Amino acid sequence: MARNNDTQERVRRFYKQAEAAQIAEGFAVHLDGRTPKSPAGKPLIVPTHALAAAVAGEWAAQGEHIDPESMPMTRLAYTVIDRLAAVHEDAAKEVARFAATDLLSYFAEGPVALVEEQEREWGALLDWAETELGLRLVRVAGIIHQDQPAESIERAAELARALDDFSLAGLGFAAPLFGSAVLAFAVSRCRLSGEQAYDLSRLDEAFQERQWGVDEEAAERAARQRKEAAMIDQWFKALAG
Repeated sequence: MARNNDTQERVRRFYKQAEAAQIAEGFAVHLDGRTPKSPAGKPLIVPTHALAAAVAGEWAAQGEHIDPESMPMTRLAYTVIDRLAAVHEDAAKEVARFAATDLLSYFAEGPVALVEEQEREWGALLDWAETELGLRLVRVAGIIHQDQPAESIERAAELARALDDFSLAGLGFAAPLFGSAVLAFAVSRCRLSGEQAYDLSRLDEAFQERQWGVDEEAAERAARQRKEAAMIDQWFKALAG
């Protein structure tokens, strides 16, 4: 599944059928009845049938050659299978670092319309995080960094630490995508869809686009990231069964 380059041969599709199958250890992806292996040589087994079916769908969608870049759920599953158990604590702390600089805690100083939109959209999520997660973040006006309470950072780490490896991997993918631990938690708990969270993460950009128009390069980047947001939404829904 390594990224192809000029010195590597493209991997030709070697199977006809890809499907999910229940086995003793969980749910496997089967390619013509055989389970593919991760880069570390471990079988592609996940905790739910829905996730196995989603990953198998990526394999089924391949054409004559396999394109790893078109298989983000497979790649994320391999990351979990090969690495996450050994770095679970570090991954939880990384999510907490996004809480320390959470996008949703930095409100604009103006214009009024933008501030009101942030208060309405972001404020509601900060209230949800405090009420439902016990995660209280201090609101900041402007872009100058302000430390969050140490107990809030530890609470974010505690919430992440309590997750299984597959859920934590999804959270670790979502937090940098959104620039926000709160948005990542909201998607993981089905408070928001991935696309809704992504829209909220670029609320400032969208406001500027309404004022000044859309930059083509920025629009292409947003389209790519929106696909990633949709993928991580599917990941969490599939983990929920």
